[in-house]
Amino acid sequence: MSTARGPELTRLDGSPLRVLVVDDEANIAELLRMALRYEGWEVEVALSGSKAVAAARAFAPDSIVLDMMLPDFDGMEVLRRVRADANDVPVLFLTAKDAVEDRIAGLTAGGDDYVTKPFSLEEVVARLRALMRRAGAQQTATDSVLSVGDLVLNEDSHEVARAGTAIALTATEFELLRYLMRNPKRVLSKAQILDRVWNYDFGGQANVVELYISYLRKKVDAGREPMIHTMRGAGYVLKPAE
Repeated sequence: MSTARGPELTRLDGSPLRVLVVDDEANIAELLRMALRYEGWEVEVALSGSKAVAAARAFAPDSIVLDMMLPDFDGMEVLRRVRADANDVPVLFLTAKDAVEDRIAGLTAGGDDYVTKPFSLEEVVARLRALMRRAGAQQTATDSVLSVGDLVLNEDSHEVARAGTAIALTATEFELLRYLMRNPKRVLSKAQILDRVWNYDFGGQANVVELYISYLRKKVDAGREPMIHTMRGAGYVLKPAE
């Protein structure tokens, strides 16, 4: 069995990229931390403006995710103080959905991009990848094929096969299977799956996970030794057939 990820970004010396997440809402900060660590990046979290400025100096991040609204001083002041240290680190602002003036002010003050709340974790990751690539992060060419037992998934072509037989999946089924295959033999909770495959602000119930797991089973496990297993009270795990 082997697992591989798509093209990864690293520092020029090959070490992991560093991202500083600044948001006073601890649950949002933790979701971002989990998503960014999943990309292989080092993540620090600051819950206030003053801690963000100190962390930017100590942690030397390659990018900052910066909420506009903070308890002590706002994201604009954080950016001003970071820039005063001659730090040109790219900054991705998080803004309220209807606060157009915040977005304009943030970009004018030297921010590099913004996303609006509620946001998709996938969008934040994509924006950060683009910012850090422009800033000189190095892309490492890696194999885009995941394989667990006789199940193979190509992340570039979106082709899936088991024991050489092609399996047709919808876009959501593909994302769910990719997440399971990136974490073989690891039990994933419904909450983790919702966070990763659906947006963190998804309004439905966790039974959507059960539904899509059943769809996948019909396509991946039908007539074969099962690979997708339910762990009662814990979640789901994908592992090679016995």
